Amino acid sequence: MAVPKRKTSKAKTSSRKSANMKKALPGLSICPQCHQPKLPHRVCPNCNYYDGKEVVETEA
Repeated sequence: MAVPKRKTSKAKTSSRKSANMKKALPGLSICPQCHQPKLPHRVCPNCNYYDGKEVVETEA
């Protein structure tokens, strides 16, 4: 089995791991009901609407 001859430096380890840290945030879409930003294909956390229909009952 292959064994490294020298210890891998912190700089070498960090530069290898840095590629995963460059991932962008998920794109936000605008809710057509309340015009607040929300994640796509999810119920709006502000107005509880999805696809023009109220999905989660609001306490009023």
